[in-house]
Amino acid sequence: MPSITQLQQDTIEEFEMFDDWMGRYEYLIDLGKTLPLIDEKYKVEENLIKGCQSQVWLHAELKDDAIIFTADSDAILTKGLIALMVRVLSGQSPANIASANMDFINEIGLKEHLSPTRANGLLSMVKQMKYYAIALQAG
Repeated sequence: MPSITQLQQDTIEEFEMFDDWMGRYEYLIDLGKTLPLIDEKYKVEENLIKGCQSQVWLHAELKDDAIIFTADSDAILTKGLIALMVRVLSGQSPANIASANMDFINEIGLKEHLSPTRANGLLSMVKQMKYYAIALQAG
């Protein structure tokens, strides 16, 4: 499994291939279509990410000292955003997720190209994933 840093670097390089933000948005939407979908039984209130404008469900499971994230959203762009976070963090150890520097979000320009509510939602996704990591690490 590549490291979080490597996955982030790969993502930065992928985003640099697009000349404009329309291409990047389309890429995010396509990423959303590859998202490992959450089992219907986990689409419950306690798995909803607070602070997201759209509904985003996130489930975390510890398997062999790695956290496997599954998710879903009712909005296509938001689904792409959570897919991006799942791609970078899923399959990593709780300690690595908890301490991960997520600067790549700024480097690919997401923060300035998302509406304030979507940018806040993205931060909420990252916070929730790190929270799961800390909770699962603590047992």
